Amino acid sequence: MSAEPAPAPAAPEPAPGPEPPAGGGEAPAEHRALVLTGFGGYDKVKVQARRGAEPRPGEVSVTVRACGLNFADLMARQGLYDRLPPPPVCPGMECAGTVRALGDGVRDRQVGDKVMVLARSGLWQEVVNVPVSHTFPMPEGMSFEEAAALLVNYITAYMILFDFGNLRPNQSVLIHMAAGGVGTAAIQLCKTVENVTIFGTASASKHETLKESGVAHPIDYRTMDYAEEVRKISPKGVDIVLDPLGGSDTSKAFNLLKPMGKLITYGVANLLTGQKKNLMAMAKTWWNQFSITALQLLHQNKAVCGYHLGYMDEEVELLRSVVAKLVNLYSQGKIKPKIDSVWPFDQVAEAMKQMQEKKNVGKVILVPEAPKEESKKAEN
Repeated sequence: MSAEPAPAPAAPEPAPGPEPPAGGGEAPAEHRALVLTGFGGYDKVKVQARRGAEPRPGEVSVTVRACGLNFADLMARQGLYDRLPPPPVCPGMECAGTVRALGDGVRDRQVGDKVMVLARSGLWQEVVNVPVSHTFPMPEGMSFEEAAALLVNYITAYMILFDFGNLRPNQSVLIHMAAGGVGTAAIQLCKTVENVTIFGTASASKHETLKESGVAHPIDYRTMDYAEEVRKISPKGVDIVLDPLGGSDTSKAFNLLKPMGKLITYGVANLLTGQKKNLMAMAKTWWNQFSITALQLLHQNKAVCGYHLGYMDEEVELLRSVVAKLVNLYSQGKIKPKIDSVWPFDQVAEAMKQMQEKKNVGKVILVPEAPKEESKKAEN
C-alpha cells in the first residue's frame, strides 16, 4: 500500500486521506465525513461535509456502508498515533462498501463489487477513492459490518500468531484485552490449531463469553496479578504472549515466556487512561518500557518481536496473501468477526467511549446511516 492522496474538502482546510468522488451521474456533489478537528476528547471528531472528486487512474470509488473503529483511532484522537497526518484529517483505516466508479486502467474490479478497504487513514466517509490495490473482494455471505471488522484485527492477529509466533499444536498463548477486536480474532485463529491453551485477560463480566469462545483460563486483570495466575496453572509460563499494553506489562510478558517462547508487542494501550492525553501515564509507560540487549536475549533463549500494521504500507503482496488466507478461513466457517455494536456517524463519540472504557466484546462499527434499532447490538 502507498500513502493516501488528499481529499478535496468542503471546508477550507484539507484533510489528508483517500479522495472521495463527486463527479456527475449518481454521485452527490457533497457527502459526509468524520473529521478529527484537533487532538483531545471525544468532541474533537465531528461530522463535516466534503466535496468529492472523480477517481484517479488506478483508483476505485467506493460507497461506504460500514467502517471499523480501532484502538489506534482512539490514540490518534489524542495525538499518540504517528501514522495519522495532522488535523484536520479524516481518520479510519478500514471500511467496506460497494464499488461505484472506476478510474482509468482498473481492470480487476467492476462497478457493483462488494469490497473491503484498508488504508493508513481517511476511510470514515460516505464515499472514498482508494488505489485498487487497497481493496479486497468480500467473501460470499459476509455482511458489510463483518467486512469492516476483518482486515485490521485479523491481519494483525494472523501475522502475530503465525508469521512471528509460529503457533503450533499443543502450545499456550496469553492474549491481553482478549474481548477486544484483535483479542477476539486471535482466539478464533488459535482455535484453528490443535490443542492450543489460551489464557486471556479481561474484566470479570466478560469471562463467560471468553470461555464460550475458547479461552481456557480467563483472568481478571483488574483484581488479580495475571502473571501469578498464569504461573499457578502453567509454572513454566507460556509459549507466546500478545502484548498490546507496553510499559511494565512488556517486562512481565517476557518473564512469562517459556524457553523458546516469543513475545510480540503491537501497541501501547497503557498510554490511554482517559479522554485526553495523560502526561503522567505517558511518563510512567515510557519509564517502565522494556529494554533488553542482544546478549541477554542469547542467554534467555527467547524472542521479542514488534508488529505495526501501519508501517506495512508497501507490503502489498504480503498483505494480500494474508487476506486470502483469512477469506478462506471465513469461507470454511473457522473465523467470523464478532460485532459488539453498530453506531451511526452522528454517534461517533459514544462509539469511541464504548471502546475506550473497554465495554465492548468484539468490534465496534461505524456506519454512515443510523442502523435499525434491532441491530444496534449484534449477536454474532
